[in-house]
Amino acid sequence: MNMGMFLNSAAPYQGYKEIAGTRFFVDKSSLIAEIISDVKMDGQKYFCITRPRRFGKSVMANMIGAFFGRIAEERELFDNLEIAGSDYYREYLHGYDVIYIDFSRLPRDCSCYNSYISRIQNGINQDLIDTYTEVKLNIDRAVWDNLQAVFEQCGTKFIFVMDEWDAIFHKDFISENDKKNFLEFMRDLLKGQAYVEFAYMTGVLPVAKYSSGSEINMFREYDMATKEKFSEYFGFLDSEVDHLFAVYQQTTRNIKITRDDLRKWYDGYHTASGSRLYNPRSVVCSLADNQISNYRTSSGPYDEIFYYIRNNIEDVRDDLAMMVAGERIRIKLQGYAATSTELNTKNQIFSAMVVYGLLTYEDGKVFIPNKELMDKFEELLLSNESLGYIYNLAKESERMLRATLAGDTKTIAEILKLAHDTESPIFSYNSEIELSAVVNLVYLAARDKYRVEREDKAGEGYVDFIFYPERKGADALILELKVDSTPSDAIEQIRKKNYAQRFRGKMGEKPKYTGRILGVGIGYNRKTKEHSCKIEAL
Repeated sequence: MNMGMFLNSAAPYQGYKEIAGTRFFVDKSSLIAEIISDVKMDGQKYFCITRPRRFGKSVMANMIGAFFGRIAEERELFDNLEIAGSDYYREYLHGYDVIYIDFSRLPRDCSCYNSYISRIQNGINQDLIDTYTEVKLNIDRAVWDNLQAVFEQCGTKFIFVMDEWDAIFHKDFISENDKKNFLEFMRDLLKGQAYVEFAYMTGVLPVAKYSSGSEINMFREYDMATKEKFSEYFGFLDSEVDHLFAVYQQTTRNIKITRDDLRKWYDGYHTASGSRLYNPRSVVCSLADNQISNYRTSSGPYDEIFYYIRNNIEDVRDDLAMMVAGERIRIKLQGYAATSTELNTKNQIFSAMVVYGLLTYEDGKVFIPNKELMDKFEELLLSNESLGYIYNLAKESERMLRATLAGDTKTIAEILKLAHDTESPIFSYNSEIELSAVVNLVYLAARDKYRVEREDKAGEGYVDFIFYPERKGADALILELKVDSTPSDAIEQIRKKNYAQRFRGKMGEKPKYTGRILGVGIGYNRKTKEHSCKIEAL
């Protein structure tokens, strides 16, 4: 049997075999049984899975290509996976000619669409010619004509597995006309063709917008934010991370990661089914490296986020401050906005950021899902002068922390006055949400040295924060801000809640922290618009 570059390629089998052999492999092969059921029972033939980058789309594409393709003599790769328990297993395993296209691959020195698409068409045609020698085929014919000829004479149906269908849309040399031509290529290759057993496609961009022109409207799209089906197969569930963490504990010397670390750093994405998901790539990288770190990559300090907000900073910067404070922002989700060359409205901007995995979406609101991404947003606030007052206040946060640790209440009041000299509504102190945003901005730099947690809400007019130091000998901070009340009242509230006990540990145990425990009370008078501050060791 011939193996080609596209037809019955060994690449997906080899790629999946390598992943399946690693210690942090997660078996999601039940996806195969669901797809077979949909094809067999419902006649569904066109599947498009859209997810942010780093959510396992290519792994699943390799799995499907490896399972159905005729390229493997070995059967043991799938014998011990969940799919082996399916009634469909023996019937479908390695039983089809699979055409596997990774659309992110480019020919050498590619600078135009014709060069890009010719590599794919000529490659498939050559594979067909080499495999179906008994059929009269021509490399210069349209690939769909050659496929139809094989079907007519041999009765062969093909499974198409297409990874990163939208990759070409991100290339600088692709014009709007090129995109139209590409969509027409996809239509001619797949739509209504008798030789298609089924087509499985992945990407980041939604197909919904492009379907309006009818070219690829045969695909049923499954995204993370609005479609429940298939949601458990992309990203890691809690139970799966539990299993990986147990493997990590059994196979790692000098363990440095806690289960809670993984939750705080990489969890927090939401699916339409209500499931919470972890970023799979980041979980695997951290466990393999034995180090919690930020595994999101970008070509600059804040370019990945700034790219989406740059056209309308004024309309989104207050919301950015709120989200960095841990709040959720209500939007009308517009997944198709991710395909726009220019994002202008708040709904468009935040919808695109959901599609690209920079925000997550639940119950009509967007928010920052975890610390890995929160670090990127904080970096943006500290790095980009075009954010105006938010940037200015974030830059003051180093001075704010130093002043707090030194008991310099005059400087603290001065920085808070600077905040109130802006015209932003978040500094009107009309709700706890706004107070939270202010505190986060003026203490943003503290997050490098502290785990900052916002305490349970306990009524209008104040908000509590506890600063847990990363270093045992550093000073801990307990902060309370009160409106139309005094800093002394705030300190009294801190004492009444006995927050300091959290740093001292249980009776008879060594204290968790050896530095000072400082109570920070900040009062704001709405009439005079003045702040006052008091700091006491607890």
